[in-house]
Amino acid sequence: MSTKLNIVLVHGAFGDGSHWKYVIPTLVANGYNVRAVQLPLTSLDEDVQRTSDMVSSLEGSTLLVGHSYGGMVITQSGNLPSVKGLVYIAAFAPESGESAGGLLQLREAPEGAAAIAPGPSGYLYVNYDKYHDVFCQGVSEDDAIVMSLSQKPITGAAFGAPSGEPAWKNKPSWYQVSNNDKMIPPATETFFAERIKAQKTIFLDAGHASMASNANEVTALILEAAASLTE
Repeated sequence: MSTKLNIVLVHGAFGDGSHWKYVIPTLVANGYNVRAVQLPLTSLDEDVQRTSDMVSSLEGSTLLVGHSYGGMVITQSGNLPSVKGLVYIAAFAPESGESAGGLLQLREAPEGAAAIAPGPSGYLYVNYDKYHDVFCQGVSEDDAIVMSLSQKPITGAAFGAPSGEPAWKNKPSWYQVSNNDKMIPPATETFFAERIKAQKTIFLDAGHASMASNANEVTALILEAAASLTE
């Protein structure tokens, strides 16, 4: 199998690399060298560094794909010379100086915000009983249970950290909007897609975890972006 391009998948808050489990097999079957980063979710700087280290360990060009808070990460890691493009999946696409928490205040707080609470150590979780309804509508009951109970918490500091210079100003980008998102308002996602001048924007009748509930459509967008970078 020949490698066409590296594709590095970056998960968001309250998740991990396994959220891409329905996307990864098809990308690999199409010959791409795929990696799913496991973010520490301790600070934005550390998450950017973890992703940058992954990209730097790979030979050749890379397409970065970020979900949710992962968009904050790829926006900065995307400045590496080997990164040739960015795909945002229901994700934050910040301008320099913007934070995830600040961007959530652009509009009325989404329904899922009320389901987020700090654990004993101060890390933020999504209420386990509400996870399926606010985070991953459309996935199977079994998948929802696993995603909820294995969720990875994030520090409040990571949500409040300002972004650096955005790679989307200089790299081609793609965007997927989730029409039924309860974690990031769909109108805010549409704003991001328009601001980054996405090469293509797709709208899915999906919740926040669209790569799990609508894996075929999300994978198709990633494949289209990857193909355009290797033409």
